[in-house]
Amino acid sequence: MKKDKLILELESENRYLKEQLELLTQQSHLRDELVMQQSKMASMGEMLGNIAHQWRQPLMEISTHLIDTEVKIKLLGKVSNEDILNTIYKSNHIIKYMSQTIDDFRDFFAKNKQKEDFLITEQVSSVINIVKSSLASKGIKLNIIIKNNTCIYGLKNEYLQVLINIISNAKDAIESRKIKDGKIVVKLYEKDGNSILEILDNGGGIDIDPIDKVFAPFFTYKKKNGTGVGLFMSKLIIENNMDGRLTVENIENGAIFKIIIPLNKGK
Repeated sequence: MKKDKLILELESENRYLKEQLELLTQQSHLRDELVMQQSKMASMGEMLGNIAHQWRQPLMEISTHLIDTEVKIKLLGKVSNEDILNTIYKSNHIIKYMSQTIDDFRDFFAKNKQKEDFLITEQVSSVINIVKSSLASKGIKLNIIIKNNTCIYGLKNEYLQVLINIISNAKDAIESRKIKDGKIVVKLYEKDGNSILEILDNGGGIDIDPIDKVFAPFFTYKKKNGTGVGLFMSKLIIENNMDGRLTVENIENGAIFKIIIPLNKGK
């Protein structure tokens, strides 16, 4: 009887532990979702700032074309069909560019969790379209070096988010330290069966030890109003969702992040 009672107690304890484990797993998943959402919300203000930078020049160009046409009408009393068509053509070209910018920002905030094959160069192109005006306004040059037009399998919108996070951090480092001739280099190549995307900057490096502490949750490094979830979520995305690695190390005058994703991972 004692043996049967002991077995029943052990079974009961086992069920309890199993229920607790399931509860903790659910809480962990919920926490990760909340941190991911916080990360994207924290990025939204910066993304809206990028939109403002990205659209300011095109809007000024459209305004210039319209004013030029208006001046011809007021001074000459007429305007040729050729001038009108030329204004329409140039304005439409600018509007298409602005529309592409919106598509890139929409991709950044998309909730698509379906893994798929995608070209890294397409995501790099979207990043350029999103950040180039913001970087230019700070006098920071962005150089792109593509050695392989690599196709990988994973979550392309989240990959885009990682690129934005790392480049934004590089921009902040350069700006906060008032680096003259600020530069960010994005380099894509293949090595040892992996796709490797490097993001280098001359922002003075990361003076913490160990350097991997930058990936800790809620750790902020000399960033005003930072939430400390950007690099943490970036590492989580690459390593948990894409079976890759995200590393960082200091180099001369700056830091280098590497996004390493296995090639031919398959579906």
